This record gives sequence, C-alpha cells and structure tokens, in this order.
Amino acid sequence: MNWKELKSEHQVRQMLEESKTTTVLIFKHSSRCSTSRMVLDRLARKWQEQEMKHLKPYFLDLISFRETSNFVASEFEVPHESPQVLIIVNGRSVY
Repeated sequence: MNWKELKSEHQVRQMLEESKTTTVLIFKHSSRCSTSRMVLDRLARKWQEQEMKHLKPYFLDLISFRETSNFVASEFEVPHESPQVLIIVNGRSVY
C-alpha cells in the first residue's frame, strides 16, 4: 500500500484538486490509539492494489499534524474521530 502523507493544509488543498479526477481516501490515524493501529494494520493487509487502483490513499497522523487534522475536519464538515476514513470525490467527503 503506497500511502501519501498529509502533513499540511497546502497538501490537503492539492489533494482536493486531485479528487476532481481521482477518488481519494484519507485515513486519520492516532498513534496513541490501539484501535486505530488495529484498523490501520487490517486495512494494509487487506488492501488489493489491483482492486483499489481507482482510489488514492492518504495517511494523516493526527497526533503529529493536529492543525492539518483540524483543517480536514473543518473543510469536510466531519467531526474529528480516530480512526477515521474519509472518501473524497470532487472536493467533497462522500463517506
């Protein structure tokens, strides 16, 4: 699985543009949460590149990049959770 890390508001804005042509997945992970670690491991084990080629995965460490995480929550009007998966299509969270 080839995660692209989200570390800044600028990267989120770039990802928003990218979502106009490619469906984007954002995984918000807390390194302090065992449930988040379990979900991350399970997602990585079950990820099938061929099946998911239409989806670009982004990883957001919400402990290290809290401001970016807050920006994502505000931008997509989705309350902060961990772990959390957002599916972004055409600049909007659809799931």
